[in-house]
Amino acid sequence: MELMGPYLVACTLLMVAGVAKALRPADTARAVSAVIPVRLAVAAPLVRIGAATEGVLGTVGLLHPSAWAASAVAASYLLFAGFVVVVLTRGGPLASCGCFGTPDTPATRLHVVVDLVLAAAALVVAVRVPAGWLPALLAAQPWHGVPLVMASVLGAWVAALAMTRLAVLGAVRRQVGITRGAVR
Repeated sequence: MELMGPYLVACTLLMVAGVAKALRPADTARAVSAVIPVRLAVAAPLVRIGAATEGVLGTVGLLHPSAWAASAVAASYLLFAGFVVVVLTRGGPLASCGCFGTPDTPATRLHVVVDLVLAAAALVVAVRVPAGWLPALLAAQPWHGVPLVMASVLGAWVAALAMTRLAVLGAVRRQVGITRGAVR
């Protein structure tokens, strides 16, 4: 059950982000349009479809961890990391990646690190954890997995905060530094 906690974090974030982007695809559609030459009118429905797929994948991966589901979760996070790396290397005007369906979620190096860590955890789960329903896997854990689930929920919350609020604070800090430099 190595890295099952981070894997549960990865699945939870996929579910939350998938639902958020399906409900509010505009920021993600703008982010996609900034990287891939596709009109916004085309990107928005594609984002909704991708977001719904992301949410379903997170749910399936969470409820029934298997080699297939964990591999798909890992592939998702590798794609996310690749997207953010492209955005960061281009240095484009992407103010929001729309990761959680909210505005002002700038793409950062921290996004890449979190995505790669969660992809690695999912790969380990794909290789080492036998397929089964989550309640059966948790039954083998101390206290039937309650501490693992609680730690995973906390981990998902911290990861979401790091990729949203911390990124916004960093962007504000850079703006203030630029503004101060311009005033002098």
